[in-house]
Amino acid sequence: MRLLSRILALTLCLTAAISEARTFEEIKQDGKIIVATEGAFPPFNFFRGPTLTGFEVDIAEALAKKMGVQIEWRVLAFDALLAGLRQDRWDMVIASFAITPERSKAVSFTDPHYCSGGVIVTKNPAIRTAQDLTGKVVAVQTGTTYLANVQKLAGVKEVKNFPKDTDARTALMSGRVDAWVTDKFAAKSALEASASAGLKMGDFVFVEQIAPAVRKGNTSLVQAINKALQEIMADGTYEAISKKYLNEDIRCR
Repeated sequence: MRLLSRILALTLCLTAAISEARTFEEIKQDGKIIVATEGAFPPFNFFRGPTLTGFEVDIAEALAKKMGVQIEWRVLAFDALLAGLRQDRWDMVIASFAITPERSKAVSFTDPHYCSGGVIVTKNPAIRTAQDLTGKVVAVQTGTTYLANVQKLAGVKEVKNFPKDTDARTALMSGRVDAWVTDKFAAKSALEASASAGLKMGDFVFVEQIAPAVRKGNTSLVQAINKALQEIMADGTYEAISKKYLNEDIRCR
């Protein structure tokens, strides 16, 4: 009996390990797609009161409409999003994840829904370039390409990482760090929202393409999202959403 129990347990583990994500056909039949995001990265995904909103939230809703399904949202910590995707807890993640070789080994990315990069934000106008970060303490968000790229810079005194990008911003505003590296458009939003804080935006540290992610190998869902993305870019929906939150069209050129 013990041997049989062990065999059954091993079978269950193997079955779980090779479980497959829902195809687009299965999602379409169900009528809903489960989408996860962070909800703490304005203007891309954030809460306005109790309402989840932002550029990526509206883009995802527009994609779902083109795909003929409704969205069931999940909101949780940034560094848990891709892990949950690999466990089939949701069908898609849209949370400003940049396409990187390392991430592409674990998940499948769609076409990019915008292009941006990490910029330097400080209170000190003398800090503008990557070279100016020599000897400085820099704040970034945990699990991001901002963290990975700042760690590559020679001469940075210390890199402090925070669970949320807004926490990294707060560290700069309170004087606990010399600089904050974040997305260009997140930086612009912060500067506009805190005009009296004396924040200044410097140069790019790096540039990147950002895209939704699905379970590795879920080709049918990638194709459906790409088709919907092309459609909203062609019919003016994308441009309207982009200008609503960012005052410009931020698609990749």
